Amino acid sequence: MMPKLPPRWFIRSAWRAHRTLLRVTADRVGLSAPTPGGKFGMLRLTTTGRRSGRPRGVVLGYLEDGDRLVTLAMNGWDRADPAWWLNLQADPHAGVDLVTGSHPVTAREATGEERERLWSALLNCTGYGDLAGFAAQRGRETAVVVLDPVAG
Repeated sequence: MMPKLPPRWFIRSAWRAHRTLLRVTADRVGLSAPTPGGKFGMLRLTTTGRRSGRPRGVVLGYLEDGDRLVTLAMNGWDRADPAWWLNLQADPHAGVDLVTGSHPVTAREATGEERERLWSALLNCTGYGDLAGFAAQRGRETAVVVLDPVAG
């Protein structure tokens, strides 16, 4: 039996509330580091709008893979890709805000063995719920996005 997703309006409202919490608390509440082998962390990713050219921020769950950050290109489990992923495909340069500070990253999609390894790590993270079941309902593969640090 497939897991039941919350209604789309609920998912979107939860993410809006999270962004508002970050803004109201000046980032003191809402960002978190992942727990090794446990719960995923929360980061804010800032991309450049592919049409507007303006900064666009989104709050995402992530895990760490060495010095890289890993997340999923999901849009509340909707079939369509999220705008932030489309923005990164147009311009892979972005910024991340973490509990430990902010830094630039370059995004790419994990493929092949790397994707399989990272997908397994994401399946073992708590906080996503039934990741495999939710992803199956999308009807297509969910991109695993790697955020590589920019050497400075």
